[in-house]
Amino acid sequence: MIDFNNSDEELNSLRKLSLLQKDSPQIRKSIANILLNKGNFEEAEKEYKIALALAPDDFEIKLKLAETFYHENKNSEALVIIEDLLKNKSVNENVHILYSKLLMRMGDIEEALKEYKKTFSTYDDEYESILLSEPVDFYEKNDKNSKNKKQDFGNDIKFEKAIINFDDVGGMENLKEEIKMKIIYPVQHEELYKAYGKSIGGGILIYGPSGCGKTHIAKATAGEVKANFISVDINDVLDMWVGQSEKNLHEIFEQARKSQPCVIFFDEIDSLGTTNSMKYSKEKPIINQFLSELDDLKDSNDAILVIATTNAPWHLDPAFRRLGRFDRIIFVPPPDIEARVSIFTVLLKDKPISKIDYQAIANKTKHFSGADIKAVVDLAIEEKLKDAIKKGSPELITTKSLLNAIKKVTPSTKEWFFTAKNYALYSNQGGFYDNILDYLNNFK
Repeated sequence: MIDFNNSDEELNSLRKLSLLQKDSPQIRKSIANILLNKGNFEEAEKEYKIALALAPDDFEIKLKLAETFYHENKNSEALVIIEDLLKNKSVNENVHILYSKLLMRMGDIEEALKEYKKTFSTYDDEYESILLSEPVDFYEKNDKNSKNKKQDFGNDIKFEKAIINFDDVGGMENLKEEIKMKIIYPVQHEELYKAYGKSIGGGILIYGPSGCGKTHIAKATAGEVKANFISVDINDVLDMWVGQSEKNLHEIFEQARKSQPCVIFFDEIDSLGTTNSMKYSKEKPIINQFLSELDDLKDSNDAILVIATTNAPWHLDPAFRRLGRFDRIIFVPPPDIEARVSIFTVLLKDKPISKIDYQAIANKTKHFSGADIKAVVDLAIEEKLKDAIKKGSPELITTKSLLNAIKKVTPSTKEWFFTAKNYALYSNQGGFYDNILDYLNNFK
């Protein structure tokens, strides 16, 4: 295959070529490779996914997609691919390097070292010395702009004022009312709740399929209570230096206490508190610190809300869900019909469209996540772009073109619900997954 350099001109040439050869995974892979090298990870992910759909068994595409996930801090997604690649006879050193890097990010230095050693035919004392003495970024170890992991984490904490609220969340009225009762009203009516002995802070766990707006809901919730907002990437907290991770985490909670009311948001909390991670002794101190901070909130009247999201609640250690920790659980299902109409309306705004029957396309996208709906719109646009290039003039997006695109997209939530249903039926202690069963029964 032609070796394309990383330039805008060649990227544009490849895009034009992809319009003519839409079913070529190699062209899609070349586009994605350029985007990855340019640091455009979100667009690279889209292109790799399209390429992988066309060539499901392509080893290199899978590896590159895993690498892209890594750069996007989507550790769970990257690990799923890497674990699959490790079963392949074609596994190469790059797979072991990326797996080692993911283990390093999780704080499991010993396993990271073992995995990295698989890339050498002999034992590498020098590398082990580096790995045990300072953080190693295998892909960016020569990047002069990389952050010094030993700096004081507290100086990097940024407070935000959430700029969205529930008015910016289309539909999902039942979900919003549930959040109001569990989170917003306790803050807005603090004295009333205290009179009844109800705490106004604590932990809330939001779970559901990927791409259904859990992060959006969390930020909108902060906007509703008009609170300061701290968004925490758990990978920025973790540090290989003894005691530093715990210090970083404590500093976040201390800053939140000084800026009440405050919402601390942890995305993908399962990357820290999984049943698998609990078995690693080196991770226990940071986990214990996290649980201790939650327990402190339980025993105080601090107006601090800790909101965490996860796509896989069944992987979260039960210790996180004990009373006073993440004991308020909220299920975020795929967007309802009103929300789907809203999403389509926003995505098609300012696009060349004919009169769109939003109700009709919303009816045909049951169980679609917000990300799936975006994929539908992108496909419809691509088809119209092809026609526009041939005719030399813009082609309007119609209801029919959107309905045709819907036929080509499989709801990504199906796989999630397949797994979730098994847990809901056979591992539903305390009714934790009742909301999943209710959703499945009501929206068959």
